[in-house]
Amino acid sequence: MAKKGKEAKRKPKKQRTGKKHSTVKAHEMYEVSGDSVKRKRKPCPRCGDGTWLSQHRNREYCGKCGYTVIEKEKQ
Repeated sequence: MAKKGKEAKRKPKKQRTGKKHSTVKAHEMYEVSGDSVKRKRKPCPRCGDGTWLSQHRNREYCGKCGYTVIEKEKQ
């Protein structure tokens, strides 16, 4: 049985580590110069245009289908 009253002790809440999720801003995915528009990120080859590969430290990843491109380390 659980303790009641003064004897009951609770564990303190855990501190959150890492970054909070940030939303993707559409204006950061394109570069406008004059009359032309250039895409900054690569589209997913499986899903097609409109689905972007997310950029991580050592890889590019599609969150929709799981397609991953791993970059080799330069030494």
